[in-house]
Amino acid sequence: MVLSIAVSKGRLLDSFIEILEKAKYPCDNLKKETRKLVIESKEAGLRFILAKPADVPTYVEYGAADLGVVGKDTLMEADKNVAELVDLGYGRCQLVVAIPKALGITNVTDLDFNSRVASKYPRITLEFFNKKGIQVEIIPLNGSIELGPIIGLSEAIVDITETGRTLVENGLVVIDTIMESTSRLIANQVSLKTKRQEVFDLVKAIEGVI
Repeated sequence: MVLSIAVSKGRLLDSFIEILEKAKYPCDNLKKETRKLVIESKEAGLRFILAKPADVPTYVEYGAADLGVVGKDTLMEADKNVAELVDLGYGRCQLVVAIPKALGITNVTDLDFNSRVASKYPRITLEFFNKKGIQVEIIPLNGSIELGPIIGLSEAIVDITETGRTLVENGLVVIDTIMESTSRLIANQVSLKTKRQEVFDLVKAIEGVI
């Protein structure tokens, strides 16, 4: 049986291809320039669905894909009923709280009551501040989150960062880290039963090269 895998284009896909090839799953079709959104690798017994990162957990939960590759941050924000199988170890970043350096604040508890926090992770952000007993107003954004404080839309942001360079260049400093994130291999709950052997073989091969 063919396994379908939802994954987003870019570095996540490139790194996943590298892992699959080391695990002896040929992925030549994925390397070709194409506008196709569904690509088959018959030799490997795999079908790839090229999706937006935020949509990957949805495709997997509803069975449109047997498996998916997604960042832990996106997975937690989506909060879907899927099984997390393997920490793939790449795409490492941190989800942080950052504010304008000019404010001189060093702790989230020093934020003013009902401060506005811009983020594309509203669920994680609200849960984080609720656990700390801090009342904030969440402003959902999908573009350049760093713009929030610059244009006066928000006092703080919650966003992912790899090196922190973009934050620094926009006059922002990190005052707390919510979580660390890496890419994960996830699975549809039904596929784990109906395609158990295929999934097991793939996971075993991947774990052998990570």
